[in-house]
Amino acid sequence: MRFGPTGARRRRLGWPALATLVAAALLALPGCGGDGDDGEAETGIDGSPAEIPGDADPADVRVIDAWVSALASGDVDAAARYFAIPSIAENGPILVRIESLEAARRFNRSLPCGAELVGAETAGDFTTATFRLTERPGAGTCGSGTGETAATAFVIERGKIVEWRRVDLLEEPPETDEAV
Repeated sequence: MRFGPTGARRRRLGWPALATLVAAALLALPGCGGDGDDGEAETGIDGSPAEIPGDADPADVRVIDAWVSALASGDVDAAARYFAIPSIAENGPILVRIESLEAARRFNRSLPCGAELVGAETAGDFTTATFRLTERPGAGTCGSGTGETAATAFVIERGKIVEWRRVDLLEEPPETDEAV
């Protein structure tokens, strides 16, 4: 046994135990990303979804696109796994504290629309994604929102959504006859 910096005992792992841990970690990796089927979106050279306009961090774009793809296909469980525990979601005036996987499922289930990622920009810690809304299998009906655009600001840490905040898209100001 060895002692760590705090004086606590540490066991040294032998080769068989270390090999088992590495193998277990590698087996867990497929569950951390997309859904693993052959229908995943095409990706660009850097691994980000192909043809997504904007200057966003490609790693953030991959997480956002995987989350919204899971939701759009009606897989609320997969969508929920993209949320960090704990995390927060702010949808309009409602702030939801997500403190369990079940709370993440409830939040994702509450979203009536699916969506397709159409753009992403980064400013500071936030990546703001723009989506085209779609109908999706499962709970909720997008209805007249189908085809409209919506935006959400995300904070992504270690491949998980830490903050999800709906952003109101500003309409173009009305034109006036006044000279500027």
